[in-house]
Amino acid sequence: MKHETKAKKSSQKVAEFLETNSLHKKDFAEMIGVTLSYVYNLIDESIPFSTRSTTLERIATVMNIEPEEFEEYKIPQEPILKDDTIELLKSMIKEKNMSIVTFLKAFPRKKRVEIVDMLRGAYPVPIDFKELTMIGQIIDLDKNDIYNIWEERMKQVLETNGMNLNNNAALINSMFECAKKYIDI
Repeated sequence: MKHETKAKKSSQKVAEFLETNSLHKKDFAEMIGVTLSYVYNLIDESIPFSTRSTTLERIATVMNIEPEEFEEYKIPQEPILKDDTIELLKSMIKEKNMSIVTFLKAFPRKKRVEIVDMLRGAYPVPIDFKELTMIGQIIDLDKNDIYNIWEERMKQVLETNGMNLNNNAALINSMFECAKKYIDI
């Protein structure tokens, strides 16, 4: 009986969020990577509220809350790494007084769940400059800001894959100078 109360609370949170934000269930389903019928069943409590951490993290990301606000959420055993670049993007979204839902709606439907996964930290910020530019344009960043995010992300990738940034500073600086010329900064 106690579990049903928990499911109702979480289901109600989602239902109220959708209503408050005038977010259609179909859009919400696409953003969290589930079917429309799943969202209906979740809200109507035809099925128990999800305990799958990925689904709960996606729901929480779209709702701009912590997943721990859902009683069903179990903190993963592995440490959660916070990516500075993702945190920077989140702060920029907030600075623009843009809700996560508004931000997500600016993307093509098929891209939304990928962006949700990036915001929740499951995927890193893309290194593809065109893709990063698309994200940056949505939050109205200029070319220099987008480039700076890209450069930091590239340094992360190089360092993660074994490059000593200090020992290769001349090469890296040369590479980034070429990139700046190529994208006309």
